[in-house]
Amino acid sequence: MPVVDKSRCLRCGGCVSVCPQLAIRLTEHGIEIDPEKCIKCGKCVAFCPVGALKKK
Repeated sequence: MPVVDKSRCLRCGGCVSVCPQLAIRLTEHGIEIDPEKCIKCGKCVAFCPVGALKKK
């Protein structure tokens, strides 16, 4: 599952839109990834324009 660097996250929501499992949601605190739904495909990591998501 990707690791989120909340200090870098712009809360743009791009990762939410590219997640095929709908495992990411945007909250007022940043993004949250549901470990039960995440298939570790890396699409969110590749999409993030600021590198706030990293593969674990």
